[in-house]
Amino acid sequence: MILSGFPRFIRCRVSPLSQNLKQPNNYLQTLSHSTHHHGIVSCLSTIPSKPISSSQLQIPLFLREPIYSATVSDLEKWKNWAKTLVYSVGSKFLETDNGPEVNTLYREIQWLLEDVVVEEQRVSTEEKVVKLRTEMDQLYFLWKQRIEKRRPFQYIVGCEHWRDLILCVQEGVLIPRPETAKIVELVQEVVAKDKGLREGLWADLGTGSGALAIAIGKVLGTQGKVIATDLSPIAASVAEFNVKRYDLQDKVEIRQGSWLEPLEDAKGKLAGLVSNPPYIPSDQILGLQAEVGKHEPRLALDGGENGMDDLLHLCEGAASMLKPGGFYAFETNGEKQSKFLVNFMMNHPKSMFQDVRILADFAGIERFVTGFCQ
Repeated sequence: MILSGFPRFIRCRVSPLSQNLKQPNNYLQTLSHSTHHHGIVSCLSTIPSKPISSSQLQIPLFLREPIYSATVSDLEKWKNWAKTLVYSVGSKFLETDNGPEVNTLYREIQWLLEDVVVEEQRVSTEEKVVKLRTEMDQLYFLWKQRIEKRRPFQYIVGCEHWRDLILCVQEGVLIPRPETAKIVELVQEVVAKDKGLREGLWADLGTGSGALAIAIGKVLGTQGKVIATDLSPIAASVAEFNVKRYDLQDKVEIRQGSWLEPLEDAKGKLAGLVSNPPYIPSDQILGLQAEVGKHEPRLALDGGENGMDDLLHLCEGAASMLKPGGFYAFETNGEKQSKFLVNFMMNHPKSMFQDVRILADFAGIERFVTGFCQ
């Protein structure tokens, strides 16, 4: 049976960014309070300022109309060809850069079919035909891209299954990671204890696909709202598309711009602020898994020489944005960045933070820094 196999609800992955990357011995030693105020690398000046048009959005396979068809035997032929391509690769990806192993790629074949194949219908007593959301030629092309170019599977199908959401993604938009979902849990914990936080205004900085903004919007109270910002016009447009899919336009607002700049009207009013900013050191980008380093937007990965540029920029801005008692949560690369960030926040001359903590992700890596504004 073509669609027998793994159900859609287990479509998740272990992110290469969830691993605590080894750092050189002098890691973070060169950082000082005076060298990271700008928070944005120089290449960002080339980013266009206008949102992309709806015609430039990549509609995910599972949302497309099933206007194509193929025989079951054609699909079986494709499936066998796709498996042969995977078999020819073997463990090469895993050995080269900790890329996907064979069993993962086999599962992706099944998931791709689940998004493409709609239904079976018997045309005659001898042959079955299925309706498809893309052409057979395109199906061959997409899987060749997956194996030969290492194009991320999420970009192939145009979506990522994250928590209880199916988020549309495409080139130019960071694919949300499983570990980032911990931030939503942290927000759930604090809003459950504090009505002011639950009904207040929140911000998600560097929203990407809108994952955190949408998930937090769903856990806030009836008056609670989220403003999500992103410098990338592609990400801002995709995030807005995802917000509309979940009918949260009254709850989540997308603003294009750099970090805190679009939030001038919210200064000192935020009940909460969250961010999963770029935190990979610049010289480590090319060493990442090919799906990440070669395809995902460098804008969303590159945290500067030591990976801390944007994290420090956000810490300095958070105090002026949060109201007294406001909560914040930042994702980092791991223990060293987290400890440095806590030290920076607690010893900064203008520090206004209290109850600053380091919390671990689902893999036990000390990845999150949280606290409250005094």
